[in-house]
Amino acid sequence: MISRGSKITIVGLGLLGGSYAKGLFNAGYKVTGIDIDPSAIEFAKQYNWIVEGGDDVNLVKDSDIVISALYPNVFIEWVKENQHLLKPGSVLTDVTGIKREVIQQIGEVLREDVEFISCHPMAGREFRGIQYADPHLFEVANYIIVPTEKNTEKGLSVARDLAKVLKFANVTELDAKEHDEMIGFLSQLTHVIAVSLMNTSDNSHLAEYTGDSFRDLTRIARINEALWPELFVLNKDNLIHEIDNFTNEMQAFKEMLENEDYEGMKEKLITSTERRKAFDKKVPR
Repeated sequence: MISRGSKITIVGLGLLGGSYAKGLFNAGYKVTGIDIDPSAIEFAKQYNWIVEGGDDVNLVKDSDIVISALYPNVFIEWVKENQHLLKPGSVLTDVTGIKREVIQQIGEVLREDVEFISCHPMAGREFRGIQYADPHLFEVANYIIVPTEKNTEKGLSVARDLAKVLKFANVTELDAKEHDEMIGFLSQLTHVIAVSLMNTSDNSHLAEYTGDSFRDLTRIARINEALWPELFVLNKDNLIHEIDNFTNEMQAFKEMLENEDYEGMKEKLITSTERRKAFDKKVPR
């Protein structure tokens, strides 16, 4: 469990790490921050989101809870290089968007006296950097806990407490395989579609004419080019499967259009309208 006396350290103060830091600060917790970017540390200190911070990994010592907000491959390497600094009995968690590879590799190297409980806050923005940190993102977002057979009730409690403190709208649990299948469709495919639409042709000159439909559909095409190829490759089997399914659906629609199949297109539109209702966000009162 998390208590006010727990020493919490966040490694990586970007958008998500910064949002965690601000949310924990708002809830009355004291946080230490680690980041190689001195401007991120200074920003967090300026608003008192962290009580101490810097680029020295030794700051992680004596931490009861360590939250990694690093990219997946960087996180894996960080654990390999710095796990000797982790406090025995501490809990390590993450925010990575892909789970199978991360859980497997961390499980192969992590000390037995440190528990890793993998989590995925399904929140974000099209901007990067701590200056865009905002814990209000979590209030309409899902928080996914991805437990393994190695996890204890202590680790699960830490994950659930984090979700509660940060005011996530919904908390669920999935195994790593289910998580990566889900993320391949709901997140990765949608980003590929948005990116592909923007790359179909250079229609920047149409910006002054566009309506909300184009803006809504392509919002996520403003994307972190350093992070997302890594996420795509780590989940390429699921993503390729979803791209194939989407390509087949587009081809089917193209054929209906060529054949002027009004009834077929109507059925597609009715089905999409009904299915979309399940995804309408319910904003907490």
